[in-house]
Amino acid sequence: MFINKSPIMIQRLLIANRGEIALRIIKTCKKMGIETVAIYSEADTESLHTKEATFAVPIGGYTPRESYLIMDKIIDAAKKSNADAIHPGYGFLSENAEFSRRVQDEGLIFVGPSPEAILLLGDKTAAKDLAKKCGVPVSPGSDGAISSLEELHLIVDSIGLPIMIKAASGGGGKGMRAVHTMEDLEPMFFSAQREALTSFNDDRVFVERLIVNPRHIEFQILADSHGNVLAFPERECSIQRRNQKVIEESPSMAVSPETRAELGAAVRRLIKNSGYTNAGTLEFLLDNKGFYFMEVNTRLQVEHPVTEMVTGLDLVEWQIRIANGEALPFSVEEASIPKGHAIECRVCAEDVFNNFLPDTGIITDLQLPTGEFVRNDTGVYIGYEITVHYDPMVGKLIVWGENREKAIETALKALQQYHLVGVKTTIPFCQIILQSDDFKKGLCTTYYVQNNWKNEVPLSIQHSIGAVASFSRSNLETRRKPIL
Repeated sequence: MFINKSPIMIQRLLIANRGEIALRIIKTCKKMGIETVAIYSEADTESLHTKEATFAVPIGGYTPRESYLIMDKIIDAAKKSNADAIHPGYGFLSENAEFSRRVQDEGLIFVGPSPEAILLLGDKTAAKDLAKKCGVPVSPGSDGAISSLEELHLIVDSIGLPIMIKAASGGGGKGMRAVHTMEDLEPMFFSAQREALTSFNDDRVFVERLIVNPRHIEFQILADSHGNVLAFPERECSIQRRNQKVIEESPSMAVSPETRAELGAAVRRLIKNSGYTNAGTLEFLLDNKGFYFMEVNTRLQVEHPVTEMVTGLDLVEWQIRIANGEALPFSVEEASIPKGHAIECRVCAEDVFNNFLPDTGIITDLQLPTGEFVRNDTGVYIGYEITVHYDPMVGKLIVWGENREKAIETALKALQQYHLVGVKTTIPFCQIILQSDDFKKGLCTTYYVQNNWKNEVPLSIQHSIGAVASFSRSNLETRRKPIL
C-alpha cells in the first residue's frame, strides 16, 4: 500500500459517532499518530470507544435525537477538547450538509465532502437529476421531494405501482417503504416520513418506480481536491432484510470486467461533475434490462471493509489524507481491478427465526473467530448491554479468499467459530445463506430473503466453539480517558 510521507495537518480528531465505526476510526488514527476524541451519550457510558480514544467527552441524553444528532453538543465537545477535525462516521449527521458547514465555519476540518457536495449528491432527488445529466441510467419517479398525498397520487397515476418511497436524506434502509397496493399508499407514505424524521431529522421523501427482483450493486469512490476520482471494484449487497444489508461481497458475479469499466467511467463522470471530494458510494439496482442509479451515500459505508480487503487500502486513512489536501497517487486502472474476493457478514442482535425481531440483553460470553484473512470489526465485549436506543448491529465479520469459493469457505469456518451468548444474532442466518445453492451460484436478488427465508431453525445449524480468544472488557483499560 502507498504510504504518503507528507506531514499530517490533523493532530486531534473528534469522532461524531459511537460503537464499531468509532473504534474503526480510532484504529486508523492510532496508526497515523493522530489523537482521538470520543463523544458518548448516557447510554454509551461503558462503550469501548470511550476507553480506546485519547479523550472522551460526555454529551448526555439516551436517544440519538438527544445526543449524536445534536450539532451544538458535538461542536462544543470539539472546542472543549481542542480538536482540529471531525469525522462523522456513518449514520447520524454524516450526510448532513448543515453539519459539514457548521464544522467548517468553526475553523475545523470536516473529514468528508463539502456542504455543497452533500446538498447536491446527499439529497437523493438532486443526485438523480445530476445522474440524468451525466448519462447515468435512473429509474422513473418524482422529480424531487414530495410533501403531500395529492402529489403521491399524481406520481402513481403516471408511473404505476409498485413504487418505493425513500427518505431524501440519509440511507441505511431507514425511511424506506415499498408500496404494492393503493390501500398501502397512505400509511406507507406517513410511516416513511416519520422514520425519516426520527433517523435524519428531515421528513422529506421522494418516490421512484420499484425495480422488481433486482440485484443491489454499488461502487466505492475516493475523490481528492486535485481532480482525481477513483472508482473501486463493485460490491454486491443483494442479501437484505427490511431493505437493510446483511451480507456483502466484492466483486459481484453479475458484473463483467467490461461492465465494471463502463459503470466505473459513469461513476467518475458523475462525481467529477459534482465537485465531490472524499469517500462516497454510488448505489445501483440491476435487473435483466440493465442498471438503474439509486443514490449517492456521501459518507463511508458500513461495508467499506469489503473494498479494503480486495484493494489493500485503508479507506479511513485516505479520508483523512484527502481532508488534509493530499492527492490520490493511484491510477484509475490499478484501483479498478479486484484482488481476490471478500465477504462481509453483519452480526446483528436479531431473532432471525422470528421475522428478524431486534433483540436486547447483556452479552455474557463472546469468542471471536481468528485466522488468516479473517477480520472482526466490533464494539462489544462480555458484559456489554445491547439496548433499544441504537442500531442492533453487534459487529462485522469480514473475510478474504483468493477466489469466491475460498472466501465462502473461510466465512463459514469463521461463523462456526463465532460464539456469542446473551442475545440472538444473525449468525445462523448468514450460515444458511452462505451454504445455499442460490448464493453459491450468485443468483440472489434483493427479494431472496423475503421470498425464501423460513422462520424455522434447521437441524443442520449447530455452533461449535474453536480455540478462539475471549474478548471482554477486562482485557482493556477501563478507566475513562480525561478531557482536556
